[in-house]
Amino acid sequence: MLTPEVVHEKVVFADNAPLGQLLGPGGSHLKLVAREMGIELHVRGNEITLVGARAQVELASSLLAQVYGLARRGISFDGGDLLRAVQAVQGGNPTDLAAIFSDTLVVTPNARVGPKGPTQKRYVDAIRANDIVFGIGPAGTGKTYLAMAMAVGALLKQQVKRIILARPAVEAGERLGFLPGDLMEKVNPYLRPLYDALHDMLDAERVQQMIARGQVEVAPLAFMRGRTLNSSFVILDEAQNATSDQMLMFLTRLGFDSKAVVTGDVTQIDLPIGAQSGLVEVEGLLRGIEGIGFVQFTERDVVRHPLVQKIIKAYEARPRRRG
Repeated sequence: MLTPEVVHEKVVFADNAPLGQLLGPGGSHLKLVAREMGIELHVRGNEITLVGARAQVELASSLLAQVYGLARRGISFDGGDLLRAVQAVQGGNPTDLAAIFSDTLVVTPNARVGPKGPTQKRYVDAIRANDIVFGIGPAGTGKTYLAMAMAVGALLKQQVKRIILARPAVEAGERLGFLPGDLMEKVNPYLRPLYDALHDMLDAERVQQMIARGQVEVAPLAFMRGRTLNSSFVILDEAQNATSDQMLMFLTRLGFDSKAVVTGDVTQIDLPIGAQSGLVEVEGLLRGIEGIGFVQFTERDVVRHPLVQKIIKAYEARPRRRG
């Protein structure tokens, strides 16, 4: 077996301010790149020398140049962002990091919200291009969060008149009647993740004003029956727990000048045995129809702690237990 050719490549950066962003606190960003790409990186002044197999050095050189260019434009990277950038350039396809990380959906009080990888970029572009989009994949991939950001952006730009957030309350089951409070108080725990994402993007007072004016509505899926949703951005979360009939009911609520985003993870179905998941069924029925998009996420798209990717992969690889 031939030993890969080891090459040395020196990259010079003219501006020290964005270089500091590229290096990261205590050089942590460069250490991450070196570890993930299997090369050595040596810093001297405004020069970085890359040492390793030619293919990896070329990829790393392109990565550093792109991240440096983004830093010069004022776009900051944390360790998680950089890890996803490394994974993107190692994916085997040419990757324009600027197109991904400069795409701003909404600006929050604390940060900008935008895609963090190629799949997330395809997802937001699909939402822009289609009236109905299905985002399918594991938890932590940003499916709901990015849909919420697109919805908030559309509302603030007056492209829609309201945001409607729906989620099945399947987990409550027969126990729902034994919980205290009225119906909304009973189902609120199941809608909490949607509220959390909304409050990340808008201050609490503004969220309450929008809810009071009917600009934002958060409701269990059952509340959608019989309605026509015009000029709305509608998000159905945890859609793997919608039955086939419920999915049909939801999709046929869409009115004029509206968009719908349906998110879920088909490996986490909590429906009773024998019940058909509408999300499992829908791809075979609707794929290929103009105006409807499907985006599949994997564990590589997880935007939580890096260990979450490994945990998801380990669970997906386990032997399935028979009921």
